[in-house]
Amino acid sequence: MPRKIAVYPGSFDPITFGHLDIINRGLRIFDKVVIAVASNSTKNALFTIEERIALIREVLAGNDRAKVDTFDGLLVDYVRSQQATVIIRGLRAVSDFEYEFQIAQMNRSITQDVETLFMMTSVPYSYLSSSIVKEVSSLHGPVDGLVPPLVKQALINKFSS
Repeated sequence: MPRKIAVYPGSFDPITFGHLDIINRGLRIFDKVVIAVASNSTKNALFTIEERIALIREVLAGNDRAKVDTFDGLLVDYVRSQQATVIIRGLRAVSDFEYEFQIAQMNRSITQDVETLFMMTSVPYSYLSSSIVKEVSSLHGPVDGLVPPLVKQALINKFSS
């Protein structure tokens, strides 16, 4: 029986408990979830791509059904290269939906072989974003409960220099 593989793309700068919630819920549906860190993101990254990948791998250590990788170029091309057929996207609010819907429609116009699965965030993470985490951390505010401890320490290290 073929394995069901999904790709969860993003900048993950840094990975949060909201991201991990989507990953873990995705793993209940799919045999494998590829966490695809975008290397061509237009966002101003705090962590290098190598640092983000290392943090995610450490957070997901021991979970052989979650693979961490990087990609650039068209997401649908990357998804097909992984023998996946589904893109997972997390939605926090209606404002997320409009943007994500446009991207999903564009991907669908490129190929009919890749579907987008929208997952509503769990309530405790409905306000959570990497941007908020970075802002709070830059002001030396508490990020406990928002990110795993090793990510918290990486943020402290970044903002203490």
